[in-house]
Amino acid sequence: MPTISFEASSLGPALSVDGEGALIDICDSENAPVGFSCRAAACATCQIEILAGAEHLESPGPDEKELLSMLGATETERLACQAVVRRGPGLIRIRWVGDGM
Repeated sequence: MPTISFEASSLGPALSVDGEGALIDICDSENAPVGFSCRAAACATCQIEILAGAEHLESPGPDEKELLSMLGATETERLACQAVVRRGPGLIRIRWVGDGM
């Protein structure tokens, strides 16, 4: 399973964990420094930037693509509530965009 490295934010210090599956579940269980609100691709509170390892995530679905498009997000930005970590070795580096860091 990939290692997920979260940069520090106003919600907490930097954190590295191993995980796969729904990124929101990983963030919840590990108290990752990423904010959440709606958890359904409706508010963008959990907008993140993938600094490395985007290939270890499933492609965005239609709801995520629509909201990211409305936000003018870059190709490296995703919604943590919608991202799914693939199985297999690797490293994913994430920075929470929501707090302006």
